[in-house]
Amino acid sequence: MLASKSDVLIENFRPGVMERWSLGYDRLSERNLGLVMLRMTGFGQFGPYSDRPGFGTLAESMSGFAHVTGEAAGPPTLPPFGLADGIAGLAGALGVMMALFRRGSQGGKGQVVDIAIIEPILMVLGAQPLVFDQLGIVQSRMGNRSINNAPRNTYKTHDGRWVAVSSSADSIAARLMEVVGHRELVQEPWFKTGGGRAEHGEELDAIVAEWIGEHGFDEVISAFQQAGAAVAPIYDASQVLDDPQYAALHTFVSLDDPDIGPMRMQNVIMRLLDTPGSVRFAGRRLGEDNDAVYSPLGLDVERLRAEGVI
Repeated sequence: MLASKSDVLIENFRPGVMERWSLGYDRLSERNLGLVMLRMTGFGQFGPYSDRPGFGTLAESMSGFAHVTGEAAGPPTLPPFGLADGIAGLAGALGVMMALFRRGSQGGKGQVVDIAIIEPILMVLGAQPLVFDQLGIVQSRMGNRSINNAPRNTYKTHDGRWVAVSSSADSIAARLMEVVGHRELVQEPWFKTGGGRAEHGEELDAIVAEWIGEHGFDEVISAFQQAGAAVAPIYDASQVLDDPQYAALHTFVSLDDPDIGPMRMQNVIMRLLDTPGSVRFAGRRLGEDNDAVYSPLGLDVERLRAEGVI
């Protein structure tokens, strides 16, 4: 059995399916004590919702993400990509690495890593549950603004480009006011804290939007950079691929796919400077590695093909 010779098994069936197939962790670990099993489900392995079908969209809804995303007068907004799924995937990879580290340092025993997709996204949503628990405050939708600082929004330049501005640090906020010609606001008592500025977010937004709207994109970026204020262009995918900073970081890798031909895609997410990783292929063809996977198990790969098993 493949699981008896593997380090990690990943499954995302509903709870109980693997057990019905006699492939639960109790059975598998009898054959391989060091096996780490990642179980990725919508709602986890236990609890009143555990047998429900679950997807990232439901996690984005239940976690509170959709409730706080969107304009104040608009509806709750879901992301147009698999946000909760991606966060859960990273959490699963981290959990597997922790389990493997524990196995290597404490006797070689594996374990189950239980990831419910509804949970990891909660971890990156900040202190919203804590704020409600202690203060009774439920965060509402507020577009691109922040409850913690201002100005923080997206703004359109005179030539029709969009930029994002952040002033999370007090010193950055002061430099921003210098850029837009309102240094007098820096002396206001409310300006000295992020929370105070957030209470005046509408006023600050109007000032920043007016100045940026009167200047071209290149002029805006240059003025902010010279002042040490924080700004970034709002890119689409084509602009991301052409950005010199991403190029310097080797964020994208070029591959020659046998079906598609030359293509660019995201590189390994982190850079380990002593042991760098690499992307070798965009994806394997169906069954391409059957010989490498099944032959060491002593299986007759040709017979399995002929019988339609693989």
